[in-house]
Formats: sequence, structure tokens, C-alpha cells
Amino acid sequence: MKIVVTVKLVPDPNAARRIDPATKRLVRGGETALNPFDEYAIEAALQLKERLGADTTVTVFTMATESMKESLRKALAMGADDAVMLSDPTLEGGDVSVTSYVMAQALKKTGFDLILSGALSDDGNTGGVPGALAEYLGVPGLTNVRKIEEIGNGRMKAQRETDSGYQVVSGPLPALVTVTMAVGEPRYASLKGIMGAKKKTISMLSAADCGIDRPVGTDGAKLEVVAIAAPKAREKAKIVEAADGATGAQAIFDFLRERKLV
Repeated sequence: MKIVVTVKLVPDPNAARRIDPATKRLVRGGETALNPFDEYAIEAALQLKERLGADTTVTVFTMATESMKESLRKALAMGADDAVMLSDPTLEGGDVSVTSYVMAQALKKTGFDLILSGALSDDGNTGGVPGALAEYLGVPGLTNVRKIEEIGNGRMKAQRETDSGYQVVSGPLPALVTVTMAVGEPRYASLKGIMGAKKKTISMLSAADCGIDRPVGTDGAKLEVVAIAAPKAREKAKIVEAADGATGAQAIFDFLRERKLV
């Protein structure tokens, strides 16, 4: 079985982030890291590989600038077998629709039996790419999966988190699955894994390699950011001293009524 984990390389959470006022996009030229939500998808893939045996492989896939290539080594150090990077200047500035379309064309070329993904990205937080990607690929999309119970003979069964518990769902393969943090804490890379990651392959793809036949990047985006502004500074807190509980409750009620919240 070929498992592909889609990951996003996001700005280092410990570094300052800023928006380019000209492009109105997040500046991505500094230090990058694996999207934390995608690390859980990598963990889920590695657990499946351990269960299914040596014939199962785990490939990490990302769409990013070539300068971010070495940031993929962490995924390889965790235990992934290889990686594929789609990198092309023409793809910059794309929205969810463009990103998912381009990724789908690349994944069709790469091949897969199962795609695992984190539910969100640490920078954009739209949560829209996995669903759109499943649509473009024409495969079932199972969301918010906390455990894959069974997989084999062209089908899978999984537990899907809900607000009140979980559902047991099943469907045919190939499929795309988004996982939650309940799949298990991502493993740390061992020293052996870190050293071995240096020898693992990171294949490069361009837009031309994927047979993309529609406008991409900013030209293909359906979403346009027309203005950006910093949030207003938070007002100084108002402190009310009350002689007793009834007086304090009345002060809270008056505060809420002034703002038409009650």
C-alpha cells in the first residue's frame, strides 16, 4: 500500500510573522517548520505502516518553494520513506481552489492508495484544502478521523470524531482522510532517523510535469484580499468593586445591557 501524507511548510511559530503590504500575503521567506496538525497525519501513517508491514510505504508530499526543501527532512527523520515537492514560481498566490487543484494533478502523477492530511494549517486555518482535494481527485473524503480500525481488501473502516462522541464509518480505497490529534502524539525523530533522513530522496515536480491546464497562482485564484489592517488595541480593563454579590451582579447586568448583549 502506498500512503501519501500531505504536509504544509509554515512559518516557524517562534518567529515573528508579517504581511507584505504590496501582495497582501504572508511573508514566507524566513524559517519554516512542518505544520503541527500535519505531524499527526505523519504519525497516523507510520502507525499504519507498522501494522500493515514492509510492503507499505509512506511518502510525504508538499507544495512549497524550493528554498523550503530541507524543512521536509523532519518528516523523513520521523520515518517516512521519501518525499515529493511540487515547486514552481507560477503557483505563488493561489487560494484554496488553486492549491487543491494543483495538488490533485501532482498526486495523480505520484500515485496513492491512501492520502492522510491534517485538518487545518497553522497559518491559513481555512480547513478547506482536504475536502477540495478529495473532490478534484474523485475519491471519498473521511474527515476528523481519530482511529483507523481496519484497512485492506480495497476498503477501510475508521472512527470519526463528532461533538457527542464518534461515528464508525467505512468506505472504499483509494480515499483521503483528515486526522485529529487523537490519533496519537507525533513521535520524536531518533538520532538514527535524523542521520538516515539525509540519504532519503526528495523528488521535485514542476507545474509542467503535472499537466496543469488552467490558470494558477494569483491569476487562477477566486479569492482576492483587497485590504489588510491591524486589529484595534484592546481597551484597558474596567474594574468594578462591589459591596456584595447583588451589587456586583447588577453591575455586570448594566454593563451587558449598555452593549445590548442582554
